[in-house]
Amino acid sequence: MDAITLIISLLSFGLSFIFALGGVGSAVVLIPTLSWLGVPFNLARPTGLFVNCVSMLGATYSNIREKRLDVRLGLPIIVSSILLAPVGAWVGHLIPTRFLLLAFIAFLCFSGSMMLFFKSSKYADQYRKDRPVAGPLLVGVVAGFISGLLGVGGGGVISPLMILQGFNPKKVATVTAFSVPFSSFSAFIAYAAMGSVSGKILIFAGLAAWGGGYLGTRVMQKKMRPQTVKRMLGGVLLLIAIKLAWPLM
Repeated sequence: MDAITLIISLLSFGLSFIFALGGVGSAVVLIPTLSWLGVPFNLARPTGLFVNCVSMLGATYSNIREKRLDVRLGLPIIVSSILLAPVGAWVGHLIPTRFLLLAFIAFLCFSGSMMLFFKSSKYADQYRKDRPVAGPLLVGVVAGFISGLLGVGGGGVISPLMILQGFNPKKVATVTAFSVPFSSFSAFIAYAAMGSVSGKILIFAGLAAWGGGYLGTRVMQKKMRPQTVKRMLGGVLLLIAIKLAWPLM
């Protein structure tokens, strides 16, 4: 294994583990990190998206194995996000990327701050147990649109919107991990067709991402309380916002 493949594999494992704690894919951080390390952007982007997909599949495998995944709650998000992702990609060609990034960064800062500092009196002691369709469906619409718009997974959108609706942060993390691979894989196929993909890097990075996502999910579910997961998600979203904003400064 050459040095660059080793570095990418280690980053894939570490970032996948950290972001799996909040049920969010790591591509939005991994891609700029690889670019800063000198990896060509046309290689970093499909690699990051592939890692995003595989790490969340590892997290979902863990959730299914431990019977933690609420499939019925996640299906409306998946269906609507798949349908809206191409629309977001089309609109992205009409609006300057800088304006889109600034709007998304503002949204991430707002959502992260809400998770860190906002306390819902309605669900202070209990979380809702129902499985509505309308709320998650709209979440998928927003997540799919933004995912197509920016070429990343929609985990940073799904998590805060579901938590603000009163769902348990641990359940939200499993549903987000279940939903993200669909938009990530679709984006990977699109970007891979336009750029170069290294099969060797994808194999090693993919295996590392699977392990990181699987372990991160197990730690989150067995060692962390819902409020801790909620704060972790908030911190992750703020970190994503900082990473996205850094190149614009």
